[in-house]
Amino acid sequence: MDRLSGSANVMIVSDLDFTMVDHDDPENLALLRFNALWEAYYRHDSLLVFSTGRSPTIYGDLRKQNPLLTPDITIMSVGTEIAYGESMVPDDGWKQYLDHKWDRNVVLEETAKFPELTMQSETEQRPHKVSFYLEKGKAPNIVKALSNCLEKRGLDVKIIYSNGIALDVLPQAAGKGRALAFLLEKLNADGLGPHNTLVCGDSGNDAELFTVPEVNGVLVSNAQEELLHWYAENARSNPQIIHATERCAAGILQAIGNFSLGPNVSPRDIRDCMSSRKVLGPSHEVVMFYIFYERWRRGEVENPKQYMQTFKSVFHSSGNCVHPSGVDQPMHQILDTLEKAFGDKKDQYFRVWVDGVSFAEVSLGSWLVKFDKWEISGNETQGCLTKVLMNSKVDAPHHYTWMHLHQTWLDGLGEKDDVSWLL
Repeated sequence: MDRLSGSANVMIVSDLDFTMVDHDDPENLALLRFNALWEAYYRHDSLLVFSTGRSPTIYGDLRKQNPLLTPDITIMSVGTEIAYGESMVPDDGWKQYLDHKWDRNVVLEETAKFPELTMQSETEQRPHKVSFYLEKGKAPNIVKALSNCLEKRGLDVKIIYSNGIALDVLPQAAGKGRALAFLLEKLNADGLGPHNTLVCGDSGNDAELFTVPEVNGVLVSNAQEELLHWYAENARSNPQIIHATERCAAGILQAIGNFSLGPNVSPRDIRDCMSSRKVLGPSHEVVMFYIFYERWRRGEVENPKQYMQTFKSVFHSSGNCVHPSGVDQPMHQILDTLEKAFGDKKDQYFRVWVDGVSFAEVSLGSWLVKFDKWEISGNETQGCLTKVLMNSKVDAPHHYTWMHLHQTWLDGLGEKDDVSWLL
C-alpha cells in the first residue's frame, strides 16, 4: 500500500474459492482475465483484498496451485485474521479487538457436548476460530442449541454455517463483514480509504460483506443456496448489489462494468493485442507484451512474420537482457531465439501472467518497471522478479521502447528448466 499517496481509486474485496478461483475451470481462464485487467489498469492506484474462510496454511496452498495475484491485504479464517502485503504482516489491533468476551477453551468444552460436530483439520483451528463439519439437515437445530450454551457461559459469539457442511464459531466481533468495516475505518483514518468498494462472494460466510455500508456487491452466478436465500430476503431490490450472470472472476469483471468502476474489458479479451498498440501506461505495456508472448509461443498469432517485426520494434537495437541464470545477452539474440520458438508450446498448457506491477519515472520519459513474471508450462511453474527500463517514444509518448530487461529467479523457481525461459 506504500505506493498510494492518497485515497485508493477502487478496492475489490473478494472471496477466493468459487468466487475469484473457479475450481471447475482447470485452465483458470477467467482468473487470468481478471489478473490482466487488474495489473494493466488498477494495481498502481487501487487495492486488492482477498477475504477467505481459509486459514493461512491452506490459503498458501491455494496460491501455489492457482495463478492468484498478490493482494494488498488478506482477510483470512472467516474474518478473524487480517494481514498486509506479500509478507503477511498481521494486524495486532484486530486481534485485540476480537478478544472481547471470547474464550476458546470454553468454546471447545461446549462444542464437545455435540457429537454431530466433527472437528476440521488442525490447520483450520485458529486463535479466534473453531471449525467443524456438520450435516446440512442437522445445522438449524445444532446452531440454535450451541448458541444458547455459549451464551449461558458468558461468551458473545457468532456461528456461521456455509457451503452446506462447514460450521465456524467466532467472536461476535469477527466475520468477513466486521473485518472489512474495521479495515475501511483504518484506511480512512490513514487517508487511503477507497472512492469505491466492490465486494464479491458466493457462499453464506460472504453475506456479511454485502451489509457493510456504502459498498457495491456482486454475487457470482454460481452463488450457493444459502447466499441466494440471503439475497432474496435482503437485497434483491438493492441496486448496489447484483447477481452476476457470469461465473467467478468473470462475474467480478461484469460487476466492475455494471457499477462503472473503471475499465472491465480484460487485455486478454483483445484479440490483436500488439498491432493496435493502444498503450495506456507502463503497466499496460507490460501486460499486453506478455499476453502476446504467451500467444506467440502457443502458436495463436496470425501472420507471425508481420507481427514479429512489431514485436522486435518494442526493443532498442542495442538493448540487452539478463537471463534469470545470470547470463547477459544482446536483446537481438533473445528475439532471434524467440522467433524460432513460435508455436513451441502449441497444444500444451502454457500460460503467462504478471503480478505486482509497479513503475516510476526515473528521468523524463524514462521508466523503471518492476513485477513478478510467471509461467505455467504443463505441471511446471516458474517465476522471476523482472525489472524493465523503458523509454517513452518521442513521436508517440504513450508507446515505449524497452532498453534493458533483468530477471532473477523467485525462490529458486525455474532453475532446473532454464532452456524454455526466454523473456
